[in-house]
Amino acid sequence: MSAKKTQLVLIAGALLLFVLLFIAPKIAPKHSEDDGHGHSSPQSKINENANLNVYVSMALKNLEPSQKTKVENLIATKKTDSVSVFWDKMKRPDLASVYAEQQAVTTNKAQDWFKAGNRYYYSVQFTQDKTEVPILYQCAIRCFSKGLQLDPGNTDAKIMRASCYVEGTADPMQGITLLKAIEKTDSNNVKLQLNFAFFSVKSGQLDKAIVRFNKVLAIDSNYIEAYLHLADSYEQQGKTDKTIEVLQKYCSKTNDATAKLEITKYIQQLRK
Repeated sequence: MSAKKTQLVLIAGALLLFVLLFIAPKIAPKHSEDDGHGHSSPQSKINENANLNVYVSMALKNLEPSQKTKVENLIATKKTDSVSVFWDKMKRPDLASVYAEQQAVTTNKAQDWFKAGNRYYYSVQFTQDKTEVPILYQCAIRCFSKGLQLDPGNTDAKIMRASCYVEGTADPMQGITLLKAIEKTDSNNVKLQLNFAFFSVKSGQLDKAIVRFNKVLAIDSNYIEAYLHLADSYEQQGKTDKTIEVLQKYCSKTNDATAKLEITKYIQQLRK
């Protein structure tokens, strides 16, 4: 990441962090939005039995005796919500996801399956053990799929599952194909367009990313995070005038006085 890009991201503060952590996918740059043949590659195999049992066991062994006794009692009494809260407090959202899924197994409600899927997906960004990452994506796909069996029309869950395929499997084009299928019936979905935009950025297709970010703003001009990413895409292309223009639009939209001040300073730097 360039110094200018780093500065721009820091300026955005918590607002941009929200996008990066909870919306933007971490897509490998070696793949493109189009496979060049108009079709997807064969479907990836998903391990339905993927689990974090080994990681749970290791974490339990490393707990202080009093903490271990507490959580084991909660597990024994099947207080899955409380176990999830415990692991959240221990800064282990990955393990909290396990018990969110157990809760979904008990209730078998679509919203609980989606909640578990989201927990697995977002915990990828916080795990320090990279060997765990593929398993988290497999678990997330399983949860989203089970939820979609109960609520097949849930577009957000479809997008999240597709993102898991793109980010966490050997066949990212399967995920892109799923996203394109959603676009045929819901092209004005902001989350969908953002996924395409971030994918294009990561794969170096900045022209496509710009089209997608502009699509987001056409759908919702108050979705101000998109202005920052659009500005960064223009800056990566060396289009300073367009970068400044978009940042000025961001300033006109944001109510964050600090962000507005810092962006204004950054624009002044760009003009030098």
